[in-house]
Amino acid sequence: MTYDADAIVIGAGLAGLVAATELTDAGKRVIIVDQEPEQTLGGQAWRSFGGLFFVNSPEQRRLRIKDSYELALQDWMGSAGFDREEDHWPRKWAEAYVDFAAGEKRSWLHAQGMRWFPIVGWAERGGSLATGHGNSVPRFHITWGTGLGVVEPFVRRAREAEQKGLLSFRFRHRVTSLGTNGGIVDSVEGEVLEPSNVKRSEPSSRVVASSFILRAQVIVVCSGGMGANHDLVRKNWPKRLGEAPKRLISGVPDHVDGLMLGISEQSGAHLINCDRMWHYVEGVHNWNPIWSRHAIRILPGPSSLWFDANGNRLPAPCLPGFDTLATLSHIMKTGYDYSWFILNETIVKKEFTLSGSEQNPDFTSKSWRQVLKRATGGIPSPVKAFLDKGEDFIVENNLTDLVRRMNALSGDNLIDEQKLHAQIAARDREVENTYTKDAQITAIRGARNYIGDKLVRVVPPHKILDPKHGRLIAVRLNILTRKSLGGIETDLNARVLKQGGEPLPGVYAAGEAAGFGGGGVHGYNSLEGTFLGGCIFSGRIAGRAAAKVV
Repeated sequence: MTYDADAIVIGAGLAGLVAATELTDAGKRVIIVDQEPEQTLGGQAWRSFGGLFFVNSPEQRRLRIKDSYELALQDWMGSAGFDREEDHWPRKWAEAYVDFAAGEKRSWLHAQGMRWFPIVGWAERGGSLATGHGNSVPRFHITWGTGLGVVEPFVRRAREAEQKGLLSFRFRHRVTSLGTNGGIVDSVEGEVLEPSNVKRSEPSSRVVASSFILRAQVIVVCSGGMGANHDLVRKNWPKRLGEAPKRLISGVPDHVDGLMLGISEQSGAHLINCDRMWHYVEGVHNWNPIWSRHAIRILPGPSSLWFDANGNRLPAPCLPGFDTLATLSHIMKTGYDYSWFILNETIVKKEFTLSGSEQNPDFTSKSWRQVLKRATGGIPSPVKAFLDKGEDFIVENNLTDLVRRMNALSGDNLIDEQKLHAQIAARDREVENTYTKDAQITAIRGARNYIGDKLVRVVPPHKILDPKHGRLIAVRLNILTRKSLGGIETDLNARVLKQGGEPLPGVYAAGEAAGFGGGGVHGYNSLEGTFLGGCIFSGRIAGRAAAKVV
């Protein structure tokens, strides 16, 4: 049998690049195939904020954050809630990943040139008991350069391997099937799509120019998730989160279609936990869209007031930045698929960050001057653009006009001004003391006990309706599709498993296609900063394991 390479990697995103470069570092010949054009190299990671989950890092210690493997594992397991027979390998991957995050992860990435912002973010704070969901301490490390800074070392290694003749890229190659020989998967077959010069992440042509078949000793599936395929998202939507939304917007480009999951399954791979998914509730329509139904997520501080479509304030733990899926479930059970933030200009200046590399030009360009301006100046320019141009944003001088426009935007006329005012005024009375029964105000005061939040993230508690804090702002929040938490089941060597638990010969999987490891390393919930890290960790394991057998 003549092989075109030692290994074929399906997908040129972060997991695929990591797997491929681990293989080429071992002297193996690799082909990376991807259905998109070359300008999408790096995949979704390139457009990310670049957050990474580290445990007991130097950045944490400088901020007097006391973290440990034991605390992180407690948080992970409390969030994951593993409760199925098929969680055997996901649980083992979780233990291994937390060990990696508390150990070699940072030093390995640092040696490749990555650096991080010195103030650690506190994402997904939980809001329940110590053994429940959420991060007990801040662990969200923003990579200097955002997603570009995460992808760059692996692109550099890939290009170096390409120059040595060890790696070749086959862009516009869409895999439609995996081929077997003697019971071993040893080929990928598919369609060559016509060339495309669209910009990164824009929808590309699906016109087929020709076909292809490539053979290798091992195949590594790193094809990503299903976030842009709303039909597939709805098909797998779990009843525990309520009815699937009628209206969804996309946090990922059109090509994130999930089709390779079905192709892998047809070839014998076992898919597990496909009903576990991670979709955000703070989605807004991008005023300058790149892909279809392009959504941006607001990364909120804890001070905005959150109301459902009927104008009822959301209860704890459904607070901004605390418990994503609890909030999603709560919203969907109201019978509507949207909700509202109400805040003022004081809050928006400090507490609104938008997801993605393009929405954070200061971090992406590695400009300390711009970062300091963000921390000490007015409303960040990307946020200001959404306030001025975003269809989901309303700014008014008084609550009467704000409510009128909220009802006009939704078209449902559900918000009663008197009822809304009563709830905001009741909350405002609670800030007059340093203690309160209002869980959100207590959470704000607790957040400001962390120096990082106090410096750059969380404003002091104040009255929302106090005119000295600027105009009132309402933001319609939509359900934004993002990540698949389940996927192809793999063992700790990233070998793809069949339904009976035995390996599917010749096939490995990593990244979102494998649920970031094992078929669902996160269980039911993410702690954030774990998706990029999951791609890196699983891609590294897949590449190293595959290199040993070819």
